[in-house]
Amino acid sequence: MDNVPAELRRLRDSIDNIDSAVVHLLAERFKHTQQVGLLKARTGMPPADPEREAEQVARLRALADQAGLDPEFAEKFLAFLVAEVIQHHTRLRREADELVRPTEQLS
Repeated sequence: MDNVPAELRRLRDSIDNIDSAVVHLLAERFKHTQQVGLLKARTGMPPADPEREAEQVARLRALADQAGLDPEFAEKFLAFLVAEVIQHHTRLRREADELVRPTEQLS
């Protein structure tokens, strides 16, 4: 890598720093969505909330547009995140249901 121009190294270093920040932000986001999932499971709410998801898509598309990011890309990224969150919430709900009805599974 000695023949890599300094400007390219600098740009790549910036990208690496941004990637690190994104990973940390995603980890923080998933900590919060985990808490939401636990709350939903305890209160019997469904794992998915289509109305909230639609609001988030609209909000994220507008933010992406303002930031100069392709709104289609932002929507696809959010869809991936939401799918993961719903999967986690579904698992938490299933686990909560198993705790409430342990004897039913023995039959």
